[in-house]
Amino acid sequence: MGKKINFNEKFSMFSEYWAPRVIAEMNDYQFKLVKISGEFIWHDHKKTDEVFIVIEGKMGIEFRDRKVELSAGEMFVVPRGVEHKPYAAEECKVLLVEPKGIKNTGDSEGNLTAENDVWI
Repeated sequence: MGKKINFNEKFSMFSEYWAPRVIAEMNDYQFKLVKISGEFIWHDHKKTDEVFIVIEGKMGIEFRDRKVELSAGEMFVVPRGVEHKPYAAEECKVLLVEPKGIKNTGDSEGNLTAENDVWI
């Protein structure tokens, strides 16, 4: 039997930006909390969609042809293979939903590539 997960408690356990932390799994999917601030890198996920659910704050997702702005209580699904760049002017707390094993930078590598499967 599972246990209750408190987002605020989990967010208080880390301070790094752009470093997703796994809080639960369902079938082959992981639920990850991440704090974001500033700009991420352009990347895509060739084999999967990616879900952004804003828990607290505001963020945007830049695409090559438009931008999407999200506030607390809103979500957006980035389709597989679509290049995107998340950003936030100030700290934003986000819940990501994606299959196990997905790197935060997709096939792109860099200093923002986070270690995978880090649980809190």
